[in-house]
Amino acid sequence: MDISAGIQASLAGRYAVALFDLASEGGTVTAVESDLEKLGDALGESDDLAAVTTNPQLSRTEQGQALAGVAKHLGLTELTTNFLGVLSANRRLSALPDVIRAFKTIAAAQRGEVSARVTSAHPLSDDQLATLKDKLTAREGRTVMLDADVDPDLLGGLVVTIGSQRIDASIRTRLNSLAQAMKA
Repeated sequence: MDISAGIQASLAGRYAVALFDLASEGGTVTAVESDLEKLGDALGESDDLAAVTTNPQLSRTEQGQALAGVAKHLGLTELTTNFLGVLSANRRLSALPDVIRAFKTIAAAQRGEVSARVTSAHPLSDDQLATLKDKLTAREGRTVMLDADVDPDLLGGLVVTIGSQRIDASIRTRLNSLAQAMKA
């Protein structure tokens, strides 16, 4: 498997690679990816859960027990549950969001996919997202998975980020460029 050096160099990347390798050996990559998606959603929705993962006043055991309870409640696989225990024992739960992102990137690369973040001033319809996905897939030469965000400050247009590339077609950027040109 070809994993970028940037992912492998980071702490979260090393944990994500280890988890991916174990999931690959067990044939459970899809299940683990689903588990991490649920866990990421739970972290985003619950300030208390996020606090458990970052609170240095909680012991490793307390953090481990809390995450084991969350894993049971969410119905996570044994591998994911054990992985959370390892993160807890090593005091690395604060890196969990980064581990989730790195795992998704590795899994997508393995499937020949690339992820893109699309930010627009207004929510895009399903048809607009499908058309954009098709155009980006044709441009990139591999399947593009879209994450859509809304940022009203853009005023209009889109900002698409694929890896380290950014395509900024927002009205805000155009207005800023025009203002800079007028100053010169």
